[in-house]
Parts: sequence; structure tokens; C-alpha cells
Amino acid sequence: MSKKSNFTISERKFFLRIFDILAVVAGIVFAASFENFYYFNLESSQIFTWFLTLIIYLSIFSQIFEMYSLKVADDYFAIFRSIVVTAFLTTALYVFTPYISPELPLNRLQILYLFLAISSPLFLWRIIYIIFVFSPKYFKTILIIGNASEVKRVLNFVKSKATTNQVACCISSEDCEEMVMDCYDLATANIEEILEGKVISEIVVADYDTKKHKQVHTQLIHLFEQGEVIISAKKFKEREAAMMPEMSFNDPFYDVMTFSSNHQNRMYLVFLRIFDIVVSLIGVFFMSLMLPFFIIGNVLGNRGRLFYYQIRVGAKGERFEIIKLRTMVKNAEKNGAEWAKRNDVRVTKFGKFLRLTRLDEVPQFLNILKGEMSLIGPRPERPEFVWDLQNKLPFYAIRHVIKPGLTGWAQVMHPYASSIEDQELKLRYDLYYIKERNLLLDFKIIVKTITTVLFFRGQ
Repeated sequence: MSKKSNFTISERKFFLRIFDILAVVAGIVFAASFENFYYFNLESSQIFTWFLTLIIYLSIFSQIFEMYSLKVADDYFAIFRSIVVTAFLTTALYVFTPYISPELPLNRLQILYLFLAISSPLFLWRIIYIIFVFSPKYFKTILIIGNASEVKRVLNFVKSKATTNQVACCISSEDCEEMVMDCYDLATANIEEILEGKVISEIVVADYDTKKHKQVHTQLIHLFEQGEVIISAKKFKEREAAMMPEMSFNDPFYDVMTFSSNHQNRMYLVFLRIFDIVVSLIGVFFMSLMLPFFIIGNVLGNRGRLFYYQIRVGAKGERFEIIKLRTMVKNAEKNGAEWAKRNDVRVTKFGKFLRLTRLDEVPQFLNILKGEMSLIGPRPERPEFVWDLQNKLPFYAIRHVIKPGLTGWAQVMHPYASSIEDQELKLRYDLYYIKERNLLLDFKIIVKTITTVLFFRGQ
């Protein structure tokens, strides 16, 4: 059976990174061939160090300014904005690290040439990418098998997510042609014949009556033996959305939930604690520098206490007192505890700025220093909310197996939760983090947090 040439999301992002680097290196080499640009001496013995430093800076800023977000990468204006900012900051940082980059030139026009040598080939390459590479013919084509209701769920999921997946056809217990062009009957379908007539990259299997349709199970085993890629609908959704799939709260939690292998990895845990301490010390120092600004802003826009103390639930269900800069009016909860929500009317003028920039969270570095919180983890909730959520979402208590965090996977993926539905969605992100916890995921959370602050996505 023929296989289609396609890229997964991770492969596409890797592809973008590699060609971004090649484009910039080619741009520098091309610019250096002209007499007007002498900042880079290609014959220098330090040329490798210079290029390596440039690539590191470029990679960091490219990640922060979302050049590998598929929504940004496929949009002319968005990618142009990201390239300009990335190239500017890369250039600015690069010229001020002379020990690992060429010496700062006397002719400041060389700095402009460097900026153009970085940004021009990047933008040219990304135009080529949008026109020729970002094409449906390179998308992964999938076949979905299952009961009609389950197949429709997967179809809706694929349509709603920014994935590189196209549904070629489905095999269902009912006709689904209103959602996908080719739909075959689950009772009579010959899966192997269907695959011979189409180019399928992956088979996604949703729930179906295995007793009633034993032949489907037999065919899938045979296809698996032949090397076909077969994945359950739940694992497919988890992989594509980076969150736990919909869960039945009547099922045993251990059927869907496991700990990351790093949960008891002492090296990983010690590294995280050292990292927490170092970052929180920097955060406390930053807070002390910003304190006069906070005090003035509080007097003018808040008019009340500067700091806000509140009991939260931490690791293993233990309570602790969280510290924040106050962002709400006095007596904001005179009618009882309420969830914070987007555009909350109780937020003061200065409080809106603090929330938008996430500066209201800065005092929590003190909680991290004390060991009550970590930099990364599920956000700590108030006891009254926790007890209610544990009754409505039985898996909710699993969040407390690790320390709560200043930021987390749920925070960067779904900032505010003002309903049970939102809380369930955030829970699925938190459980995904607990299940997949690793340094790469931690790094992604930190980068996404920086992006959230820089693009003012705190509201």
C-alpha cells in the first residue's frame, strides 16, 4: 500500500527550524561576499563560534515570538511581524556580546546590514513555505473507524484544531457523508480494499461494538501486522491537542492516568528545585525594584491594600497562604467566593494592567522560595472551590500530587476558567502535564508564559 508524503506538526516545526537556520546562515554568507558588509569575516578562526551564537539567539527569540506556531507560520502579516521582532532582538543581543560574536563595528551601519541579512532571507524563505510547502497535499490523511457518534466527534475535533490532518474517509455504523465525502458501512467494509484505493497515513479507531463487528477487529490486527499505523481516537486526540481526552469519571483513574517517569526521578526533581530557587530569587529582586511603581499605581488606581493574601490548596491537599498584588475592588466577594473571569468587572484600573502583564503574580516568588509552590505546575485553587470541583470532577484531586505552580500547561493553554466546563478543560491540561512531565515540556511552558506576557494575553 502506498504511503503519502506528509508532515506531522512536530516534523513541520522541526522543518521550519532547520530551514530558518539555513536561510539566515546563507543570508550572512551572501552579505559577507560584498565589501560593504565586513562585520562577519568568514575567514576568521572564530567563525564557528560566531555562527553558533547567532543560531542560539535566533532559536530562542523565534520560539518566544511564535515563529513555529502554525497559525503564525501560515499567515503573511503575522510571520512578517514575528520575523521583524525576532531579527531586531537577535541583532541587538548579538552585537552586545562581543566575546562570542564579532567585535562591535565602528560603522553602525553594519548593524543595520546584519539585521537585513537575518530578516530578508527569513522572510523570503517563509513566503516560499506558505506558497509551496503549506499545502494540503503534505497533510496527513487519516481513516476513522467507529460508531457514528464517535466518528463525528473525531471529525469535529479535526475540524476545530489547527492540525496537519485531513480525513480521507470513514468507516461508520451510520452514514456520515454530511461531514466527510467517502463513508463506508462498518458492517460490510473491507478495510484493506479501501486502503488500496486511497493513500492513508494513519487509521484512527474510535469506540464500536466489538462483539457485533468482530471482522473489523480481525482486519485491524492483520493490517497492524502489515505495518499500518493504527491509533485509538483517545490517544489521537491527546497527541494532537496536548491534553487528556474526554474522560468518563466513572472509570478507574488508573485506566487513563499514569505518572510521568520523571515523577520520582531525583535528578529531575533536584534540578527543578534549584531552578525554582534561582528564578524566584531573581523574581524577588525584580519585585523589590518595581515596588515604588507598584505602590504609586496602587495609590492611584487601587486605593487600598497593596498585597492580597489568600488560602490555597497545595501538594497533597495541604493549605498555604498565597501572596499576590491586589487587583480587585474592596469587598469583591461580599456575596461569596466567585471565580475570576475574563474582563471581570470587579478588577480595578491598575488591577487590569497588573493582570494583563501578569505582574500581580510576582509576589508568589516568595511562595516558591518557601517551597509551597514551584515555578511550573497546576495553579493552586481555593479550598471552597476545590471541594466543589472534587465532587463534580472526581479526578480533580490528582492535581495535588505535585506542587502547584506560578505557571503551568493549563495556564498557558486556557488562561481563565469561569465555569465547570472550563475547569474540566483545564483539568485535562493539568493531567496531561502530570502524565508527560519532562524538561522539554517545562521549557515550552516557560516560553509560552513569556509569550503570554509579551503579547499581553493575561486577560
